[in-house]
Amino acid sequence: MPTQRKKPRRTAERILEASLALFNRFGEPNVSTTLISAELSISPGNLYYHYASKDEIVNTLVDQWGQSLGELLGAAHEVRHIEDAWLFVHTVFELIWQHRFIYRDLNDLLSKNRHLELRFQALLKDTLHALRDVLDGLARGGAMPRLEEAQAGPIATAMGVLLIYWLNFEYVNAPREALEPAAAAANLARGAFHVLVLLAPHLHSDQKAHLDTLAR
Repeated sequence: MPTQRKKPRRTAERILEASLALFNRFGEPNVSTTLISAELSISPGNLYYHYASKDEIVNTLVDQWGQSLGELLGAAHEVRHIEDAWLFVHTVFELIWQHRFIYRDLNDLLSKNRHLELRFQALLKDTLHALRDVLDGLARGGAMPRLEEAQAGPIATAMGVLLIYWLNFEYVNAPREALEPAAAAANLARGAFHVLVLLAPHLHSDQKAHLDTLAR
């Protein structure tokens, strides 16, 4: 029986994939539509047929990232033990890595892209809410005592700050290597540990020991 040939990917999808890869590699401000067209070996006119401007490409990628992050954050309420929290935080970091151009150039993008500004503000609230769910879930699962509001709020905020700016920290430490694919696994594992180590003073001894094991 003859092998069925795969359908070619639509040009619009290829433009998004190439743009994401270029933005992640070089930073969004350093990538032009001319470069994207050259990367795909298509004419600029063909690109503009699908996306009227680079901003439209960026906004489409932002919407894809936002939808994926929103769906992922919903899993926070399932956390009961530190291993659940590790998996949740690490998975969030993986999504951040896949769209690292947003976080790498966050301040610049927010200053010029109203669509991203509004989307990011909403997702930031959802992220902080999800991190509170993580704290509540760990308490329900017996991994740690339930924290008072005066502690839980600042801890969740600190966890959120680390999630958002961890890759920037890694980039400052090693600008030539931090955002390269070969560095991803180590960077994300370090990030997950630093987010969760904020809970170490509150974790029961067995859960704290397990966090140390996961980090190693």
